[in-house]
Amino acid sequence: MAENSIAAGGPRSTKRITDPKALRALAHPIRMSLIGLLRTEGPLTATRAAELLGESSASCSFHLRQLAKYGMAEEAPGGQGRERPWQATTMSTDVPYVADDPDFAAASGLFRSVLAERYFEWLTRWLEERPSEPAEWQRAEQFGDKLLYLTVSELAELGEKMRGLFEEYVDRTARPELRPEDSRLISVLQFAFPMIGPFGGGAPARSDTNRAGEPARTDEPGGGAR
Repeated sequence: MAENSIAAGGPRSTKRITDPKALRALAHPIRMSLIGLLRTEGPLTATRAAELLGESSASCSFHLRQLAKYGMAEEAPGGQGRERPWQATTMSTDVPYVADDPDFAAASGLFRSVLAERYFEWLTRWLEERPSEPAEWQRAEQFGDKLLYLTVSELAELGEKMRGLFEEYVDRTARPELRPEDSRLISVLQFAFPMIGPFGGGAPARSDTNRAGEPARTDEPGGGAR
């Protein structure tokens, strides 16, 4: 077992990405889906991953090798060829909020755009299937928003408080034995950002006290950053 595998590093293991090539490699829908499967379902062969995603095994095999090239996946023990299992190297990914390097900034923008599209694809799929879901799950869903006036420090504090609420459930993602029998995989989307335009009245003057170097913390197992 590799030292940086989920099994070795635990459900809170994290990979920090600062290489723009690695970030561009992850900014691909199939690769995000693959890394999500590896993080939630455990080791999978390219053939099994293809069945779950509705892709060809050749395509999944190629994308798994690309993930391995940048340290996001690795071969797991057992099997050969396309029957060789793969596992994620860490449970989540850290991506700096702000970068001085224009190349990394462009890669980060691409990554976040692909990730946002993925989030709302999940949401749209749920809304389409919602009428056929059990009533208790429809009532339990969280759907809404708040418009708040916050300072930059208050916004950061709010994010920390929200992440704190997830702590007691985090370990279940990588450890199936901790999951209650009636639990389901839930997408919790966390967005809080300054409004640009009529509601927000435009962007404020830039401050020199940004939080450059801090990691993005979208803890989405499907390739998202932590």
